[in-house]
Amino acid sequence: MSENKTKSPAARWGGRGVTVGIAACAALALAGIVLWAVQLSGGLVQTGMRNLDSWGLYITMFMFLVGLSAGGLIISSIPRAFGMRGFGGISKVAVWTSICCTVLAIGFVVVDLGQPARLWELFAYSNLTSPLMWDIIVLMTYLVLSVVYLWATLRAEAGRVSSSALRVISVLALVCAVLVHSVTAWIFGLQAGRELWHTALLAPWFVSSALVCGTALVLVVVIALRRAGYLELGDEPVSRLAKMLGAFVCVDLYFLGCELLTSAFPGGSGAGVVSTLVAGPVAPFFWGEVLCCAAAAAVCFVPRLRTAPGVVAASVLAILGIFCKRAELLVGGFQSPNIAMPGVMTGHTVTNWTAGWQGAYEGLVYWPEPIELGVALGVIALGGLVLLLGLRYLPLAPASPEE
Repeated sequence: MSENKTKSPAARWGGRGVTVGIAACAALALAGIVLWAVQLSGGLVQTGMRNLDSWGLYITMFMFLVGLSAGGLIISSIPRAFGMRGFGGISKVAVWTSICCTVLAIGFVVVDLGQPARLWELFAYSNLTSPLMWDIIVLMTYLVLSVVYLWATLRAEAGRVSSSALRVISVLALVCAVLVHSVTAWIFGLQAGRELWHTALLAPWFVSSALVCGTALVLVVVIALRRAGYLELGDEPVSRLAKMLGAFVCVDLYFLGCELLTSAFPGGSGAGVVSTLVAGPVAPFFWGEVLCCAAAAAVCFVPRLRTAPGVVAASVLAILGIFCKRAELLVGGFQSPNIAMPGVMTGHTVTNWTAGWQGAYEGLVYWPEPIELGVALGVIALGGLVLLLGLRYLPLAPASPEE
């Protein structure tokens, strides 16, 4: 009887549904590559990015995915690093999702560069005093450490890596996960010319939101895999993770409140920025962040709502809230001009150039074009393909029911 119980979930996993998912992701990824080739042939002018808003959907997704990745690895490494009780054997799945998100983040940097040859120029002519190069270096180190951490975990299960060595690797992975998101925040926070970005609070705020969306992603993946029969997991680890998600969301909202109060207090220099967030062109992103995160916290803290569907809904809301936060941060930073006469207005410099400078800033200065949405969907599909292939072919499920 127990033998059938252990074998039946495995028999249900990896069937036709996974094959269809792999095929669909592969097709969408191929379509994204085709659209990227179109973008390469015609240049970045085909996108909604211009001189006044030189970053758009690709860098927003980069920020967002670095957070998803770092949060997943932090959740996985904290129990081992500090000798705490884990979350029911979800460590390997969390690390794999982290690796997939890191690969996606790097993919969005590549498509944002405009030409693949610029990857070589990035390293050949790098400026090591630039936070952009710090981020590239720490991101590559982080990806390597994540792979090493997953490898060491698998070897430790086979008795070929000691628990002490695994603990050291988990500490290094934890430090690097915090560092990679801090450095990403410094790319924005160290730019004194952008009022919305220039704050010392940005790095801890990025880490807190990484914990939110990373934990939420792990919850969605784990609950889906449990339902599919890939994981045998009780309700208690899921409930603990959900409570942690609620706590992380509250910390993130607390940081938001601190920033708003400091900027909007009478005499503060950021009153215009707060007005742009609360009632200006980026207000839908701001209120989307607040409402989604508040609803997610409510579900996580109310026991009656903390069912499997409720936790999935709360996790999705938390992920959407953090995505709104990333979009609000990036677009909002370009929304207020920091020089009086930026330059000649043409269709190659400003999207709404025929309406003059005032008209250019009346609405959002940036909105993604269809080609950007298609390329972004292709990159995300590539991540889904890597995730499903790993779940099918790597031993990511718990090695034993007691793990």
